[in-house]
Amino acid sequence: MAHESFEDPEVARLLNQWFVAIKVDREERPDVDALYMAATQAVTGQGGWPMSVFLTPDARPFMAGTYYPPEDRHGQVGFTRLLSAMHDAWTTQRAAVEEQATELSRASARDVSFVDHLNAHDARFDALAALTSVREQLKMQFDEEGGFGHAPKFPRPSFIEALLDDRDATSQRCVTRTLNAMSRGGIYDHLRGGFARYSVDAQWHVPHFEKMLSDQALLARAYLRAYRARPEREDWSEVALDTLRFVVTDLRVEGGFAASLDADANGVEGSHVTWSVDDVRSALVGEGLAEHLDEVLTRYCISSPGLFEGRSIPRLANGEPFTTPGPLRTSLEALRDARARRPQPGRDEKIILEWNAMFASAALHSGEIELMTIALDLLTTLSRTHWHDGVWWRTEHRNAYATASDVGWLLDANVDAFERTGDHAYLQRADSLATYLVEHYWDGPVPTRATPHEGRGLFSQCDLAADLPVRPKEIFDGATPSAHAVGTRSLARLSLCSGEDTYLYVAERLLEIATPLLVAHPMAVVDLVLAAPYVTNGVEVVVPGAGNELSEHVRSLSMANAVLITGDGPSPLFEGRRAGLAYVCQRGVCQLPASTVGELDEQLALVLV
Repeated sequence: MAHESFEDPEVARLLNQWFVAIKVDREERPDVDALYMAATQAVTGQGGWPMSVFLTPDARPFMAGTYYPPEDRHGQVGFTRLLSAMHDAWTTQRAAVEEQATELSRASARDVSFVDHLNAHDARFDALAALTSVREQLKMQFDEEGGFGHAPKFPRPSFIEALLDDRDATSQRCVTRTLNAMSRGGIYDHLRGGFARYSVDAQWHVPHFEKMLSDQALLARAYLRAYRARPEREDWSEVALDTLRFVVTDLRVEGGFAASLDADANGVEGSHVTWSVDDVRSALVGEGLAEHLDEVLTRYCISSPGLFEGRSIPRLANGEPFTTPGPLRTSLEALRDARARRPQPGRDEKIILEWNAMFASAALHSGEIELMTIALDLLTTLSRTHWHDGVWWRTEHRNAYATASDVGWLLDANVDAFERTGDHAYLQRADSLATYLVEHYWDGPVPTRATPHEGRGLFSQCDLAADLPVRPKEIFDGATPSAHAVGTRSLARLSLCSGEDTYLYVAERLLEIATPLLVAHPMAVVDLVLAAPYVTNGVEVVVPGAGNELSEHVRSLSMANAVLITGDGPSPLFEGRRAGLAYVCQRGVCQLPASTVGELDEQLALVLV
């Protein structure tokens, strides 16, 4: 629509004559997108992008829709006709427009503050029961081709993580089949690493070729957690590490990492990543590797014609190992070099705080020295580029205030940094971010030990933003975890690491507010279900002093409700405890100190979910 309609001279003339046209980057202002997407869904019955919304001067919507061609086409209203109709309605039917705006604004406001309208739930929330319910529903939704539901298929890392620690054989088959199908299919880039946005088919063969930083971070975390749970699956670790290295090589910009790579190059979707047999032959012959042609074509399922507009998207054939066999590595490099000489996709170079913090978190989970160093440097850089005059900003351009998810993810990444290094400075940063989150995003009085039921949750947007008629709240998961879930997890983990309950009361209140959904519809809030055990069943593994075999062992485990506290900072959790021993604590009760990995594993088996 950008090219068809907005670059059309007649559309431009009408827009400029009758309207104040405002183009919004929905990644920079997700709160604006959420509010007016609610209006679009109310008008059309469905959402989607591109989204066009007509507003009154005080920002109330009165008409909304998605795709409009420049002129009437195949039963679709043309944009020029729509503009004329909206202008006519505004000039001749103002009262009706105002009434429509009032009704639509009221409906939109209720939709984006859904959490405020949940009925109180009297029953005690059982986090493990909610997790069990999610697991049962996921097993019913599982598709034997891998993933959940029908095409188009989006990777859902939180679904994998929900099943990961379930010892049930069906759960493990869902995890294995899904992780293998995604990493062996065309949605994964077998030449450069990294995942495309989603698969248009059920088999994960044909992707929408856009690559998002957020997807790389969340999928890398999921594959790393899966590897820690199943250490024999070294290929899952390789997928994660190659994905993170793709981010470092292809998305790195000054000050952080770019938001995405476009799906098309030189105006042709997927042209930078698809192949014909002749393309492969030319690349290999040019490097004197013609003898490997048949092996390469077989390994990557490249044929003529291929599955995508006659061309092939590399994917691994059945029986082929994920790791490139030694004799074919030079051939792989030849294909990479040939691909690099093609026109390349555009890159959205804005540095989104939330997504960069996600990447830092994933890189810290990798355990790789180089990647962890990059992550720690990134956290330091973000604290300089996205923080100015006491305000956090969503991007380095400082045009949009940071969202609750931006602050929550940065908080969580700093907790990850503390767990990885034992450096108390990261815990101090996390505490500062928690203070900022509560001060600028919390709705109402802040809960305390004496008043645990105070407050109404987190607004998505900062209280400094005053350009919307309503402040949305985000509780349902989308392409990324909701602000409600991220806030719950990050505040609970900070509380566990610090030994102080100030922010635990806030996390408990967030769970309490969402209890009706968690009990009745947990599949709508899976990321919150995953965050809940840190609040209700949180475990502290305390290993005072420098890192040792015990702390390294803890870092190698898949733990869904535990944090690791090491180092020699001013923590109350170190008081009266011997350096080098491990103390496993839950709800203020600690087991006997463990001095061996075996003893530690026995204790953890009693408390990990």
